[in-house]
Amino acid sequence: MEKIKVALVGAGYIANYHARGLQSIPGVELAAVVAGSLQTAQDFAAKYNIDRAFDSIDPVVERSDIDAVVIATPNKFHAPYAIDFLKSGKDVFLEKPMAMSYEEGLTVKENAESNGRVVMVGHMWRFDTDVNYIKGIVDAGQLGRILKTKGYGIHENWGPAGWFSNKELAGGGALADMGVHAIDTARYVLGDPKPTKVYAKIGTYYGNYDVDDSGIVMISWDNGAESIVESGWWQPHMDGPEAGTGFYGTKGYGSVFPTFLKMKVGDAPGRFDAKLPVRTEHCEQGMYTRQMEHYIHSVKTRKEPAPGMTEGLIILRIVDAAYKSSETGEVVNL
Repeated sequence: MEKIKVALVGAGYIANYHARGLQSIPGVELAAVVAGSLQTAQDFAAKYNIDRAFDSIDPVVERSDIDAVVIATPNKFHAPYAIDFLKSGKDVFLEKPMAMSYEEGLTVKENAESNGRVVMVGHMWRFDTDVNYIKGIVDAGQLGRILKTKGYGIHENWGPAGWFSNKELAGGGALADMGVHAIDTARYVLGDPKPTKVYAKIGTYYGNYDVDDSGIVMISWDNGAESIVESGWWQPHMDGPEAGTGFYGTKGYGSVFPTFLKMKVGDAPGRFDAKLPVRTEHCEQGMYTRQMEHYIHSVKTRKEPAPGMTEGLIILRIVDAAYKSSETGEVVNL
């Protein structure tokens, strides 16, 4: 491939990060954008100097010169759009969550495999500088065996509107929107263990919508670690920003957002702040750009991306189990 032509499906807030990332990569052309209305697509196309704008995926599905797509739509359309593009021979990047349920996610996997296509899922914190700093510390054994993690995916005194708070379009609320970030961050730093049990209490307390805005999820992993994840919108307080997670080990403690370590030096406990670049914004552009670079590399090399379908499906399985556990009041064994 001399030049990879990519279509962006969705022109909302997150699509701007993807567009900027893609346009910074040599040998990549952002060739088309699709939005819910033609005017929205045309405005986005003008902003990023994209040649073609559409209000339907059909013209993009039919174009043989489009190599790959980035899908950043309401969750309801992730799987069906992905399947249409996979069948037409295009590689797919799916914003998280990759589908509305684990079972629906499996249909994406089946179509990707039968058509020989690459699918990457947008769990972008795996490309964050602070997260990878803590992962390096954990991988090196400096914290010992990790026994417990505590993570957060919470909006304080704020929550999204529109399709995010519509169950038909989103599938779930704060857990599907915010909690998945903290779940995947913990799993990534832990070395991608498999979940064995899930217990959750989830509810709606802060708004008039049919999705959840508050939740506590407990996950047991097959490496013996336990994770606690809080999700929420409109919370009166948050213990840390999106994907903020603490890792409790037998030799010390590591925190991401804020990023620091607590370990003993001799017999004296000490705190050590990570010497990392100052962040201008929490969800910074560099993370999204590195994510797009990994996607394009997978398209070129035909190597399975990480996070790919395996990672996306495991998160969906945990989320499905959490909602089931909250409904039944019982632990769900996976």
